[in-house]
Amino acid sequence: TASRKVGNAVRRNRAKRRLRAVAEKVIPRHAQGGHDYVMIARQATADRPFEDLIKDLETALRRLKVWRDD
Repeated sequence: TASRKVGNAVRRNRAKRRLRAVAEKVIPRHAQGGHDYVMIARQATADRPFEDLIKDLETALRRLKVWRDD
């Protein structure tokens, strides 16, 4: 999700697209099944390097103890 605090519609949509791309890359391989994951965009999401977004999601999954290796 991306609230209006993230920015205008263009910026919100970009942030959501980037989060979807990160989720498609990480969640199928490393997240446990049977859970729903909600990702919330912040203002920096649209500009943050893609590799950092991937690392952020990986860290979050480990903190939630739902990380699994391939």
